[in-house]
Amino acid sequence: MDLPELPKRLFTLGEVSEPVKNISYHTDDTKLFTAIRGALHPDEYQELRDSKLGVILKFKELNFAWASRLVHFMLCFKLDIKKKYELWCLVGPQPARFSLIEFEHLTCLNCDYVENLENQRCEVTDEMIAFWQLLGDGIDAGPTTEQIIAACKRCSEWSRDDRMRLGYLAIFTGFIEGRKLLTVTRASLARLVMDLEEFENYPWGRVAFKVLMDSLWNKDLTKSYTIDGFVQVIQVWVYYALPEFGAEYGHPVQNKPSPPLLVYNGGKGRRFFKDAIRRESVVLNFVKKKDINEMWPKWNHDVEDKAANHIVEVMWNGNHHWTMECWEVVGATLGSKQKSVVVYVKNEEGYVKEETTVKEERPRKKARKETTVKAEETP
Repeated sequence: MDLPELPKRLFTLGEVSEPVKNISYHTDDTKLFTAIRGALHPDEYQELRDSKLGVILKFKELNFAWASRLVHFMLCFKLDIKKKYELWCLVGPQPARFSLIEFEHLTCLNCDYVENLENQRCEVTDEMIAFWQLLGDGIDAGPTTEQIIAACKRCSEWSRDDRMRLGYLAIFTGFIEGRKLLTVTRASLARLVMDLEEFENYPWGRVAFKVLMDSLWNKDLTKSYTIDGFVQVIQVWVYYALPEFGAEYGHPVQNKPSPPLLVYNGGKGRRFFKDAIRRESVVLNFVKKKDINEMWPKWNHDVEDKAANHIVEVMWNGNHHWTMECWEVVGATLGSKQKSVVVYVKNEEGYVKEETTVKEERPRKKARKETTVKAEETP
């Protein structure tokens, strides 16, 4: 079978960036969820837990173990995709996709399309102003995680609806936005909490996925970096897409609860993860819809990427066997160990100009003795 154009690797084969430090993230604030659990009455917390956003509380209750090394290695196996809201990684010769479809499957959060997803208009009422005053914030900004924690200490006399609003905003600030402790959230989205039913049914899964992918876009993986949003879903996706790896290293929960987000307890990163991923023989390439036209979720202003679409099209009928020869060895990004140079190759017609990639040598350090002599000569 002749393959159509496929995306390049991000990094040249064998040039995967080793993690310099742990990936920084903000969606595991134990103080926030300890505070909200103590602030709500037992029946209120249970109602929040049983809501359409309750899967996030259940996930928090797992005490999921974050493995930044695992997530970093998987990100370094990326293909060079033009689409902002789609991620493809190569596991050996097998491509695996992380898109809104996979995110929805893993979390069961509402990922429906709506116009003006992050800029909903909400009328400012006296009730809203009064609630924002309870939060200790101005109406023009959404609350910070720190403000939610502080409000939990003084909400015992609030109405039941106001405490429920506080609970929903804790999920919003802590996992959906997932930013720094003192970073204000977006008022246009936070204000939706005034209608509890509307807030619960809003497509927060799409918002959370967008925050995460916006943060990942064009991230320099050769340096220390921070990821906003619900980044733990990527780790769960690795376990899900690589079931043998997940069974061995993801510490699966007994009886396989639903949704898949709750199936694993996670585990700390290991140095051998990179080789373990490459050895994986079973890869769940993507979550398949009934119709191929449903395989690409709608996003405003996203670019077309035919090469990425070709991966789905090739696999749709399930009769293609991927090999290493299907993918170019040289990546789209030159790593820190490489550089591009121009050479002239002689053939029958003379010399031909060609561009190639070579290893970049580190400059040698001067001898200590020479350094000492120079220091002594300096007046």
